[in-house]
Amino acid sequence: MKKFKEIFQNANYVKLFFANFTSQMGSTIGLTAFMFYLLDRFSEQPFYATLTELMFSVPTLAVFFLVGVFADRLDRQKIAYYCDWISALLSIVLLLTIIIGWMPLVFAVLFLRSAIQKFFFPAEHAMIQGILKNEDYTTAAGLNQVVMGLFMLFGNGIGIFVYWTVGVYGAILTDALTFIISALLIRSCRIPEEVRLPNGSHKLNDLNIALVFKDFNLGMKYILQHKLLSALLVGFFVFGVVNGGFSVMPIFMLKYKLEPQSYEEYSILLGVIFGAGVLIGSFVASLLTQKIKLYQLIIAGLLISGSFIIAASFSGNTLTFLVLLFAASFGLPLVNIAIGGWMPSIVDPKMMGRVQGWISPLMMLSQSLTLGFIALSFPDILKVEMLFWMVGGCLALVGVFYSLVLPKLTKKSEENVKTHSLEKRSFQS
Repeated sequence: MKKFKEIFQNANYVKLFFANFTSQMGSTIGLTAFMFYLLDRFSEQPFYATLTELMFSVPTLAVFFLVGVFADRLDRQKIAYYCDWISALLSIVLLLTIIIGWMPLVFAVLFLRSAIQKFFFPAEHAMIQGILKNEDYTTAAGLNQVVMGLFMLFGNGIGIFVYWTVGVYGAILTDALTFIISALLIRSCRIPEEVRLPNGSHKLNDLNIALVFKDFNLGMKYILQHKLLSALLVGFFVFGVVNGGFSVMPIFMLKYKLEPQSYEEYSILLGVIFGAGVLIGSFVASLLTQKIKLYQLIIAGLLISGSFIIAASFSGNTLTFLVLLFAASFGLPLVNIAIGGWMPSIVDPKMMGRVQGWISPLMMLSQSLTLGFIALSFPDILKVEMLFWMVGGCLALVGVFYSLVLPKLTKKSEENVKTHSLEKRSFQS
């Protein structure tokens, strides 16, 4: 609790924290309401619900080579600020396209809004790295995981409640309002220039195609030269598969197997139970980071979550299904907090944007491929249980892979840090 109190004494961090919270809220409520709107309107065509999730992930593949370079070369605060304002404007445009009712145009606007939002996180994450101390990174990762837990706990419920009360139009207007609040919080921050512009001042006109691809390739070389980062990147690719499957499969399980008549109500309960598991797991993980090694937390979390997700596929009733998903959700924060606290300490602040510029597209590529595969094969080829086998199996396999490589790479990384520290002291003497 002392660590949480200390970190919230940093005014800039508090504003960035709540800006991230409200920006995520702007994505969650409208997207959830829109998915249930499509499930109601096109009940016999689950393809549309999957396509909605695709419009959240695919845009990364269109802008992946830009987001990291922008975050490292341009003013990070302005990037986050303008992302929110443009997203708010596009939410209004999205509302108008839904009123028109032409679905290709609706998905095109959803695609564009999602593409703009992809620039927000690398810039915001890099600013947080710059304003916090090294020992605060794990605490910040824990707080981010708590926020994620709150969204899982209340996000779907709020989205469905808003959809029931004011409809999909009201939900999207709520989106626009939360983006505006986030933008105002970003603007009120007093971020030092060396954090906003770690590589010096550049204008948008300076970022020609040659420079963009040079920086993007530099990020790839940086990752490949650091074996620990490379190993973590393999895991991120598989996490995209998990995100893609998990974004639709619990709802599909309820709608098409367990609770076809009342899946909306049970979806709220599912969100509450899953979010509660993530919240409890977040507090436990935050305590464990002080006592055991981060890579051990990652491996344990992957194996716990993977095992219970596979077990959930065999559920014969809704109660068993919810209990098993609660157990699976408990393991996820162990992974997220450990990686979230680890990454800033092993990545050069001047390279954070470009490293994130590789992580996000890899995750979104695998997420998009997974969602595309589900859209084409479910329910004709793939049964809902198979989705759980695929996702749980991926988590368990990564857990086994990490148990083989991370202990050695961590030891080698720690030895390199000690050697560098001794050389630095010798030079200073």
